[in-house]
Amino acid sequence: MSALKKCWKIFWAHTWEFIKLSFNPALMYLVASTVTMIILTKMGEEIEMGKLVSWGVVLGFIATAYNGLLMYAVGGSQFEMLLSGNMKRQSSGTLRMSSHKIVKEYRPWKGFVAGVFSVWALIAGSIVFGVNVEHFSEEYFSKGLGVAILIFDLLAGWVLLPYQMYNKLGIAKNPFFGLLIALIPIAVSGGCYIWGAYAKRNKILRQQEIAARQAMESESKPKKINYGGLPGTKPKKRR
Repeated sequence: MSALKKCWKIFWAHTWEFIKLSFNPALMYLVASTVTMIILTKMGEEIEMGKLVSWGVVLGFIATAYNGLLMYAVGGSQFEMLLSGNMKRQSSGTLRMSSHKIVKEYRPWKGFVAGVFSVWALIAGSIVFGVNVEHFSEEYFSKGLGVAILIFDLLAGWVLLPYQMYNKLGIAKNPFFGLLIALIPIAVSGGCYIWGAYAKRNKILRQQEIAARQAMESESKPKKINYGGLPGTKPKKRR
């Protein structure tokens, strides 16, 4: 296998792993966006911006907390996979582990990349919204832009919808502000991933210390001699 083909295979293996890691968090952001769209629809023509923004913050917080919880668990499991990989590499290939996969090993940067995959719609939608912000003041815009906006609102509406409404109401807002908001889930994802790995590391170290202490205590205890229970073989106790 050529070096280029091997690198390409590794790249797609990691990409697929990030897609799987980001699926559940992205699904939660989809739920948050859908609820935001429902709330906006029920408001009708009288849009309460304070209420809409508050709902967006609450729903985004819940989705981001769920994202962090998942990445905490992933960090711990991938740290264990890293230990297995280290054992396999130290054995120079003699130790075989069918469950070991190098793409599942812990690396500090993986949590942040998974966070980017989770909020890709928010990043892309913020760019599309920012580039075409002048069209939102118009009553109609192109079909392609309308479809793109609908897709991004469905996937990242918990941030994009309030800013689109601000624009329609004539209130000046930075159209690229969504990119700054996207940094929060990315930071939470990466931070919780590293936190989970260190928590697993500390747990393993505590278990090793307890096992070592128990082994030392068992060695320091006097060994009991088995006399077989035969008469006259057991020494008499001194009074």
